[in-house]
Amino acid sequence: MQNAELATGDKIEGRCTKCRKNNEHIIITLLKENPAQVECTICKRQHKYRPPTAVKTPAVRQSNLLKDTERKEWEALRPGMNSAKAVDYSMTETYKVKTLINHPAFGLGLVQRVAGPQKIAVLFEDGQKTMRCK
Repeated sequence: MQNAELATGDKIEGRCTKCRKNNEHIIITLLKENPAQVECTICKRQHKYRPPTAVKTPAVRQSNLLKDTERKEWEALRPGMNSAKAVDYSMTETYKVKTLINHPAFGLGLVQRVAGPQKIAVLFEDGQKTMRCK
C-alpha cells in the first residue's frame, strides 16, 4: 500500500468521515503493516482508516452546453434578421414558425417551433425561451 514502512504515530493522508475531506491523519493502530485506526489532525476524531478519494473535476452542465449551441445558432441567424419586420410580442396573438418577434424584456427573437397548446419556443440572444401565445 505505501512505499515506506509505516509505524504508529506517523502521519498519513486519508479521508476523514467527520470532515468529509482528505486530511492528514495520525496512525493509531496498524493491522498487517496497514493503518487500521487513525486520528484526524483537523477534528481530532478517531476512525477507521479510509484512503483519500480522488479529486472530482466539476462536470459541465448540460444547460451550459445548450446555451453555447443556442448562442452559436443565434449568431448565425442574426445577420439575416430585419428588426423592422419584427412583430411586437403579445400573449393573445398566434405565431408561426420563423416569425420574427420583438419582446420587451428579451429583445429580438425568432419563433423556432410550436411547443404545445398555446406555447411557442423562441430563440433570443440569451437562449431559447418558451412563450405563451393564443
